Amino acid sequence: MLGLRPAQIRSWANKGFLDAERGAGGELRFGFRDLIVLRAAGELSAATIPPRKIASALEKLREQLPRGRSLAGVRISADGERIVVRDGGKVWNPESGQSLFDFAVSEIAAKTRPFAEARAEAQSRADEESADRWYELGCELELTSVEEAQRAYERAIRLDPDHADAHINLGRLLHEQRAPALAEKHYRRALEIDSANALAAFDLGVALEDLGRLAEAIGAYERALELDPSNADAHYNLAGIFERRGEKADAVRHLKEYRALVT
Repeated sequence: MLGLRPAQIRSWANKGFLDAERGAGGELRFGFRDLIVLRAAGELSAATIPPRKIASALEKLREQLPRGRSLAGVRISADGERIVVRDGGKVWNPESGQSLFDFAVSEIAAKTRPFAEARAEAQSRADEESADRWYELGCELELTSVEEAQRAYERAIRLDPDHADAHINLGRLLHEQRAPALAEKHYRRALEIDSANALAAFDLGVALEDLGRLAEAIGAYERALELDPSNADAHYNLAGIFERRGEKADAVRHLKEYRALVT
């Protein structure tokens, strides 16, 4: 399902990269946290990173993480021929241990911030305010100031309480600030406005999952899939929930659907 050879998986399990358990017959059994690590390894393999290089990077990464910190808690990806790890705001190459910085994004943000701030000031003085203009400004401001972007989305919603996209983006910013309960309200409002909005349904599922309301999260993800059957992440998240609930058949079914969509 993950596009990996059994020999690779056994090798990583033997090296301690995975928390696999042995079944009654000696077979390896994996939990969802293991699947997250294997998913990352599969993506690296799909990016033509050599297996030996993947194994070396995972081994060094395990040594670099604080004691008790799982590999499943960080984001591992390929940047060309280089392996990159992201943990919150930190970015580094596990092979060298060198910290990395996305200079392109930082330079763009620094150069565009004065223009975005000037636009926000001009918009606030405009005789005719527009919810769409405040929404568009919020999208621009996300690159330079999350706080200003949040205020722009709030302004758009005050002008037009039925602006679904502004509700979704404001909900996402609140969610990223670890306020899933507040985000939930905006996602639900977006769905009330536009019942066919697949993104709002998916984001609602993520918020409900973070709130521990798994049965409701399943309903939201299933609704997202009804609206957009190509949403691979919805299948992946559903697999995780069903695995935690001990519903193995449903977990495997959604992992297969995820695999079919990403290959």
